[in-house]
Amino acid sequence: MARPEKVRLGEILVQQKLLSEEQLGLALTEQKRSGRKLGRVFVENGYVTEEQIANALARQLDIPYLNLKFFNVNPEIVRMLPETQARRFRALVLEDRKGTLLVGISDPTDLFAYDEIARIVKQPIELAVVNETEVLGVIDRIYRRTEDISDLARELEQDLGDVSVDFGALAANPNLEEAPIVKLLQSVFDDATQVRASDIHIEPQEGRLQIRFRIDGVLHLQTEADIKIAPSLALRLKLMSDLDISEKRLPQDGRFAVRVRNQRIDVRISTMPTQYGESVVMRLLNQSSAQLRLDAIGMPRALVEKFRAIVQRPNGLVLVTGPTGSGKTTTLYCALAELNSVEKKLITVEDPVEYRLAGINQVQVNEKIELDFARVLRSALRQDPDIVLVGEMRDQETAQIGLRAAMTGHLVLSTLHTNDAISTPLRLMDMGVPRYMVGSSLQAVLAQRLVRTICESCTTPYQPTPSEREWLSLELNDKVDMARYFHGKGCSHCNGMGYRGRTGVYELLEMTRAVVDAANDPNPSHFLKVAQQQMAGETLRRHAVQLVVQGRTTIAEAMRISNQVEE
Repeated sequence: MARPEKVRLGEILVQQKLLSEEQLGLALTEQKRSGRKLGRVFVENGYVTEEQIANALARQLDIPYLNLKFFNVNPEIVRMLPETQARRFRALVLEDRKGTLLVGISDPTDLFAYDEIARIVKQPIELAVVNETEVLGVIDRIYRRTEDISDLARELEQDLGDVSVDFGALAANPNLEEAPIVKLLQSVFDDATQVRASDIHIEPQEGRLQIRFRIDGVLHLQTEADIKIAPSLALRLKLMSDLDISEKRLPQDGRFAVRVRNQRIDVRISTMPTQYGESVVMRLLNQSSAQLRLDAIGMPRALVEKFRAIVQRPNGLVLVTGPTGSGKTTTLYCALAELNSVEKKLITVEDPVEYRLAGINQVQVNEKIELDFARVLRSALRQDPDIVLVGEMRDQETAQIGLRAAMTGHLVLSTLHTNDAISTPLRLMDMGVPRYMVGSSLQAVLAQRLVRTICESCTTPYQPTPSEREWLSLELNDKVDMARYFHGKGCSHCNGMGYRGRTGVYELLEMTRAVVDAANDPNPSHFLKVAQQQMAGETLRRHAVQLVVQGRTTIAEAMRISNQVEE
């Protein structure tokens, strides 16, 4: 391929009628003022999309446009171009065509980038146009910090040697940011953010230290290091979260915040003494990327409207149920974000506070000073709230205070650990809450789970096994053969897992008059029958099967959710 000619992006877009002369003039003025790239100005002002720009350049220069979502990149070939240059030029080496390299670049009119890339790879190159956002996503996945983390762990191990180290002095060192321990932690957080990890597990084992990331609900081994560095890692993390560094025999909980890639990450930390040292688990909460909207978490539209109507009521108790890690708190925060206004006073009682929302009074439970859910909730009700969120109804006292608040003009939102929506009212009664209180105060129960979604880049048709067909027939009956099924075969975009991301699966039990009357009946089987009729089959399993038919998740994931419910 010949060296590309210099062309003007604005003129190309005007010629192809994607941009008006007026918009071009405004964008050029904005570019001179801000110094940003012209293409970025077009996109951020909403004049065109990145894909439209890429297609326009491809047509003008007569070179191919590649959608990286569906291109299975080879990490070894991509790394032929160092990360610094890949990020600088927004470019990726995609294929080795035996003597020529195919390079995807977001701006093929950049002649300097063309010359520099050809000089670095020392081979002739051919260009293809790619989307800038997708290029950055691939760079984040491919140029991970795994090798850096292993090298830093070895460097820290060499620094420690066999001598005892005064970590208190290390913490007070003004050159702390240069210490291998801090570099190692920075690299761990950076890598965890790149791969969308929700948790970091630092676990001492016999003779080794393993660091694992939880991605889309599944743990993956990140690296292994010498066991000698485990105490220094635990101690540094304790210092960051203001925990007692002298206490190694008892579990501790805390939190701190870090900035990674210009994003604020709130970190919840839990330490626990184990046989080989202190295990540390950190939950990562990305405040900048939190989409706190009910219609952004996978809830079906009809269910969103019904749930919104319920939480708009002036009083009553609304419960969200499911196991740990099923997204209950996120759902409640979405509801709070939509209810939040200057006309209403909102108070939350949490352990811990997960997301920080402006305009809401959030209280952290502290068992050490006997500031438990019940005590905070009693005080919160004297603060004249309109809406109260209780992080979890853990005991009879908290449940009764919450239900009484719901009876006296407050809207109370909370969570409970139950398998499904129907069993929740019975669970409250088992906790010792009077039957009449459940019937008069409980407005609705939303049960939920999270399922992994199929990676868009490697989705492929799938033929169900006989047992899967039998399970599907419970919901689809004779329509099993009419649907198409998919799974992910694994690619570079999903680290070979076949899944990328998660979405919610929901069911809602609304406490209608018939359901309330049945709840007041001493016979639990009568209540279960009426509640099932009210739900009309709109269960977690049905929603999971709908996602399978839509091609968004696999049969195996849907069956996993169903088995959790039926246990």
